[in-house]
Amino acid sequence: MCGIAGELRWDGSPPSRTSVADMLVSLRARGPDGEGLVSGETWVFGHRRLAVIDPTERSAQPMTDAMSGLTLVYNGALYEYRAVRAQLEALGYRFVSDGDTEVVLKAYHAWGTDCVRHLRGMFAFAITDQAGRTFLARDRMGIKPLYWSATSGRFRFASTLPALLAAGDVDSTLDPVALQQFCTLHGIVIAPRTIVAAIRKLPPATWMLVEADGTRKEETYWQFERAPDRTLGPRQWALALRDALMASVRRRRVADTDVGVLLSGGLDSSLITAMLHADGATASKTFSVGFESVRGEAGDEFAWSDVVAQRFGTEHTQLRVSQAETLGALPEAIAAMSEPMVSHDAVGFFLLGRAVRQHVKVVQSGQGADELLGGYHWHARLLHASGGASAYASAFFDRDYAAYQSMVEPAWSRRDTLRPWLDQQFAQCSANTTIDATLQIDGSVMLTGDPVPRLDTMMMASGVEARTPFLDEDVVAVASRIPAELSVSTGKAVLKAVAREFLPQPWVDRPKGYFPVPALRWIEGAFLEQMRGWLTSQRARSRGLFRRTTVDGLLAAPSTTLTPLGGSTLWQLAVLEAWLQQNNL
Repeated sequence: MCGIAGELRWDGSPPSRTSVADMLVSLRARGPDGEGLVSGETWVFGHRRLAVIDPTERSAQPMTDAMSGLTLVYNGALYEYRAVRAQLEALGYRFVSDGDTEVVLKAYHAWGTDCVRHLRGMFAFAITDQAGRTFLARDRMGIKPLYWSATSGRFRFASTLPALLAAGDVDSTLDPVALQQFCTLHGIVIAPRTIVAAIRKLPPATWMLVEADGTRKEETYWQFERAPDRTLGPRQWALALRDALMASVRRRRVADTDVGVLLSGGLDSSLITAMLHADGATASKTFSVGFESVRGEAGDEFAWSDVVAQRFGTEHTQLRVSQAETLGALPEAIAAMSEPMVSHDAVGFFLLGRAVRQHVKVVQSGQGADELLGGYHWHARLLHASGGASAYASAFFDRDYAAYQSMVEPAWSRRDTLRPWLDQQFAQCSANTTIDATLQIDGSVMLTGDPVPRLDTMMMASGVEARTPFLDEDVVAVASRIPAELSVSTGKAVLKAVAREFLPQPWVDRPKGYFPVPALRWIEGAFLEQMRGWLTSQRARSRGLFRRTTVDGLLAAPSTTLTPLGGSTLWQLAVLEAWLQQNNL
């Protein structure tokens, strides 16, 4: 797990080692264990290392293969790299290291662009050859990030958007299409867009080939698809999901260091903890975070995480965060965001990551279960709904286009681009029900647009690698075929059937909890003044994103302007403005 960066040139100018070095400074937290910078005639690659698998210098990066002349920078973890290595050895390849990095390098030499189909795990990498051709790729579920920007003679890539900004010479114009998406989809900007028009992110399950003359080609090598299979009943699906998830949890124990668990106390993380215990991982380290209550809303689930930790004998760390600590951490948490994130989880993960790093640098997390298995309350609302895209928009969107127009200055709302996109998504979905199309979009777009990068970005801000068993390709394959009526009706019903084999029934069947930071929903006091400072600053006024009447109204009555899903509209606007200011945009 690491941070990667690079620059390619084809206009005759030398690539800039300084620019890549500046990106590495921005990426330092993602890789505190080492740094490398290597250059060729038309390229410079840089790497910040978090040593998890084969921590020796033999797996240091950038890595150049003496036989092929290929050079690699890689961020990720391949959980079955030894099996791929054996396949390559059977083809005659010889290895000088014991890690997964060299496996990626030789897999590309052996199989070319098809190498991604042989790699199981999470990854983002770039490989350049002696002919000046560069291959970049991301894993199926987009767990590892990869951003890029291009001009007429230059191409840059990095693990975070701020790293590309740190390199300089980037057009800072904002993308109006991305702004509408951000303000409507809970902060999600759909790949390949980002909030900065000149910077893009490679979509999940996609590779890009940059030729020596700068010509680019992209290809999607896998797609998430809902394909309900009603030939199996609830018990058979529970067994299939149990076996896939158990194998996934076991795979994610592969590391040359301890592996902990982010234990919120909810169903998903509790089940992972139980499965690790069943797999023989005794004395696992678990971690939970909680915040002060506001207006009667609890900010923790310690009552549940504590009993799970006690039952399975984990070494448990409980992080209690005061209001003052939360407020003080906001600027740092926002600065750590690769893209602006409105979910409270982002702040929680940021603070929890600091505590985790004092004990371990790898953890497993339950992220992704709700999107794949129908765990959110709007899933139940849409289970028997008709109306397709309209029903989805009503249940999920933070606001319709008319409300968006009333919130932003006219220059940012010249046409509705989001609803046509949603209509197209529903039209292309192979499943023919509203709920199946919803789960299709949640699994292919919403999951990879926010929960996945939120966990990666905010944990890596403290140099912690987060592994996600629910995003294993076998688990995803099972989840995508479970009929919605079997899973959604009582919120992840099939997963609950699995959990009853590992956890007491009262823990399984209790109401779903969330991960709130109450002070970011019920905004008052010092939190309100902090957001007032961001949104009324001269920089915010000169930027001209939001109507002043909207901002003034939100500041006057912050707690009465919640989104349909219960988020704070004021926090949405404030976190975006603060992120723009943090990145000098």
